[in-house]
Amino acid sequence: MNRLHFLRNLLGTSLLPASALARPATIDLESQAQRVRRELLEAWARSEQLTLITANQMPAESYDFKYTAEAMSFAGQWRHCCEFTTTLLAERLGIDNPYKKGRELSKAVTKQEVVDEVKALYAFMRQTITTIPDAKLFEQAEFVGGKIPHWRYLYAMENHIIHHRGQCMVYLRLKGVTPEGYLGW
Repeated sequence: MNRLHFLRNLLGTSLLPASALARPATIDLESQAQRVRRELLEAWARSEQLTLITANQMPAESYDFKYTAEAMSFAGQWRHCCEFTTTLLAERLGIDNPYKKGRELSKAVTKQEVVDEVKALYAFMRQTITTIPDAKLFEQAEFVGGKIPHWRYLYAMENHIIHHRGQCMVYLRLKGVTPEGYLGW
């Protein structure tokens, strides 16, 4: 088998003409941005669904539950997700931070206030993903000792929420609530 045939099969491009492999592909920033936005919106929609399922499972009277005095409460976990995500994203992308507009959360929040704030976070994410300029979406920025495009930073923020959602599942178990089974990504 010749090398080109091998590479086409390996890369799953056996249906492409050999000339497509030989010349560099032109990058259409607009279509790339549309694809990235679509994937981000799908990922964040699934994240919202899983987050709201987890947040809604805790009884309202247990939203102030902490497993130790030093730990964040169940409500505090979600509060942190909302404030941290929007603040860091706003600073990184140079956009308005909703919490700098007098929209601070009180330290003691009810279940409904937390759920409403989580919904506001995801609305902010949808707005950010759909309105960030294409060039800014692909712009490289410092991140943990390296550089990544801003679209990858949006995934990093979602990973941060996943981390706290997992912690909240432990809180649920400590309160005798069996979290709904893992629903997939």
